This record gives sequence, C-alpha cells and structure tokens, in this order.
Amino acid sequence: MSKTPAAIIGSGNIGTDLMFKILRLSDTLEMGMMVGIDPASDGLARAARLGIETTHEGVDGLIGCSRFDDIGIVFDATSALAHVANADALRQYGKLIVDLTPAAIGPYVVPAVNLDAHVDADEVNMVTCGGQATIPVVAAIAAITPVHYAEIVASIASASAGPGTRANIDEFTETTSAALEAVGGAARGKAIIVLNPAEPPMIMRDTVQVLTRRLDGAIRTRVEESVAERVAQVAGYVPGYRLKQAVQFEDQGDEVDTIVPDDRRDPGGYTRVSVFLEVQGAAMYLPEYAGNLDIMTSAALRTAERLIAARRSEAAA
Repeated sequence: MSKTPAAIIGSGNIGTDLMFKILRLSDTLEMGMMVGIDPASDGLARAARLGIETTHEGVDGLIGCSRFDDIGIVFDATSALAHVANADALRQYGKLIVDLTPAAIGPYVVPAVNLDAHVDADEVNMVTCGGQATIPVVAAIAAITPVHYAEIVASIASASAGPGTRANIDEFTETTSAALEAVGGAARGKAIIVLNPAEPPMIMRDTVQVLTRRLDGAIRTRVEESVAERVAQVAGYVPGYRLKQAVQFEDQGDEVDTIVPDDRRDPGGYTRVSVFLEVQGAAMYLPEYAGNLDIMTSAALRTAERLIAARRSEAAA
C-alpha cells in the first residue's frame, strides 16, 4: 500500500525530530514537504539534503507548492499563536491536521488514553510533552479511584527547548492543566514546567502527584498495577519512557483541603499518590536528553498513522 505524503510546518527541534521519525519508522507516512519561515534553519537544510521539498514561506508556501494536493496530513510544530493562523488557512482544503502546539483547537489526544475516541476528527491536538508523559498516569489512577487533584511537574533540558517551546510556556501550563482534567479524569489539574539549564543536560523527568480518597492496601495494589500497565502501553511507542521508582503512597489530612475542589473534600482524609517518570530520547535529531521531543513526536506519529488507517478502512468499506 502506498504511503500518505505528510507536510510538517515548523522546521525547529520538534518538526525536525518528527521528520526523522517519519523517514525511519513509518510504514504509513512519507515526507512530502518541510515548511518553515527561516531560510537558514537547520531543519530546512537537512530536509533539502534528503531530497525533501521545502519552503521558507510558511503555510502560504505549503498551499502554493506543486505537491499540496497530494498532502494527506499536516503536522503543525510551530507555536500556539501561529497554529491558529495556520489552521484557519488550511481549513478550506480539508487536510487532516495534527497539532503539536498547545493551541488546542481540536480535541486533546493522548494515544495510550483516548486515541480511538477521536479517529474521525479532522484536527487533533497533542497537548504538550508534559501532558503526553503524565496524563496516562493520571488516567490510570482515575480508572481505579476518583482523582480529586492532579499536579504534574515536567522538567526538561533547557538545550532541548527551541524558540517555539519557549514562546508557548504560558500555553503549556494552561493546556496541560486542562487536559489533566479532560483526558486524565482529575477534578482539578495543575501543570508546572521547568527548563533546567544544567550541564551536561538532564533527560526529561516528570513527577505526578494526585490526591484521592484514603486508600486501603487492596486499592493501592490495584493503582500500582494500573500505572504499570499504562506505562507499558506508552513505552510501546516511546521506548525511553519508564517509571523511575515504585509508586509512592502517603496519607494526608485536612491540610490539603485548599487544593481539593469543595465538592470533593473528604473528612475521612486523602491519599497522595506520587509517580516519578523519566523519558529518554531516541536521539534521532537531538541527543538522548531530549525526551520531551521524543514523546511528543512519537505520540504525534502514532496518532497520525491511526487517523490515516481509519480513513483507509472507511474508504475500503
């Protein structure tokens, strides 16, 4: 079966890493176009050396290119603000869009949690790298017991954060917090991102802390099993994703009432569940410390392939 040509808008770290994943890993997609706005960008230069058509004229250059009609899916790896304009420009052409920015125009998708629910969408949003790493864990806990509050801290190497990521810091926290609730199932979500300037650069680390009702031993065991199962699912498409240590449980009292929604406050107390993760990158573009690129582009590729497969099945029916 022939591969579907894909275009990537955004020739920075995320877009370039995604390009290499499509070239090396995908049986469904092929690179049709690399789109940027900086003619001197490394991503455009690498694409050109690989024989991939490029443009530095942004979405207008994509729409005007000779292969545009053949492009079956467009990835946007720019910024939240730029994606709003890009999506508006592309909408009339009926292209599938996978949004890797925090713009959140389409539904949030985390492949290990809710991909099948959105295979008919024309545009999907990949939340954020921190969301892709932590929402599966929150959802795994919520599958066993209600999550009153979920807080995540995503720590990434400063060297792995390009201009687009830095421009999206505010949107990162807002979109990830919203998706912790909408996809993860938390009653209240909070997200924090840390750009760590340490040298040598550290690999991506993520901390998930949730508050639940007071859990007994049997429920704690079920939570541990659910988290382990979901981590294995994510590792199926992000091989460097793993638990850093065993799931931690700590009983809490009314001292945490202020962060629990009013209708979830429990005089019987709470249990704080802490999960520590790390994401080692596949080093297709930046070194292994850039796990934030790896989980984002791996999730986007898995999602795009599923969307294309669903449409092929529909066309064959």
